Amino acid sequence: MSQIASLPLFHQIAGQSVLVLGDGPAAEPKRRLVERAGGVIVDDLARAVDEGVRIAFIAYDDARACEVAAINARCAGMLVNVVDRPELCDFTTPSILDRDPLLVAIGTGGASAGLAKHVRLRLERVLPETLGLLAKALEAARPALRLKFPEGPDRRRAVDAALREGGALDPFDPAAFQKVDEWVEGTVLPASGAIFDVTLTSADPEDLTLRQARLLGEADVLLIDGAVPSAILARARADAAREPVHEHSANGPGLTLILRWRPAATQTDV
Repeated sequence: MSQIASLPLFHQIAGQSVLVLGDGPAAEPKRRLVERAGGVIVDDLARAVDEGVRIAFIAYDDARACEVAAINARCAGMLVNVVDRPELCDFTTPSILDRDPLLVAIGTGGASAGLAKHVRLRLERVLPETLGLLAKALEAARPALRLKFPEGPDRRRAVDAALREGGALDPFDPAAFQKVDEWVEGTVLPASGAIFDVTLTSADPEDLTLRQARLLGEADVLLIDGAVPSAILARARADAAREPVHEHSANGPGLTLILRWRPAATQTDV
């Protein structure tokens, strides 16, 4: 199984107290971040311990003061972030692209905040400002979709078909949010039981074709033939069933993807 450097989570802190220690240019961005998320800032460690605060940002100018505060806060059960000291951090804060309620968080595990920022700036240029409106429209359409497709897998397949590149609700279409109601009324469930057979010759997921990457992201069942690299499997849905191809006996609803591992170095000419 491929490894990730950290576990990305979206933590809801609205109305909750968050400890922020320090002053000046290092601490101020953390205060703004907490306030944007609806948190209540506490700037005294003793008070934070008494109140059972769970999250701490530490941004003192003095390195030793940061180390001491981090130890004390962690001993009190808090998750700690020390600005510009990834070795002292329990968590890091990503660069955030905001299309409320859609958030894209880009992190490097503390390796380079500058890199995360510039990736975000590139994405800012290509992701429509209306993505948040599309998310809200899809949320509002949930009751109608549940009536039309009572089974969860059927709903997911219908939404997948609409949101894929070129689909009725392509997220890169700035006007997609205006089409949701019409789509719900007219949408037809994609054919079930589809099977696609993909032969992989490279362990590098960057070598996947666009179609292969899309199928990996949508497949309900993965049938594995050979030692398919974990980096490739990491591109699949986390909840997709995974079985050896020789043990699979019946086709079910949804999309089945057969993944055959045939590395180029071992192929023979026919």
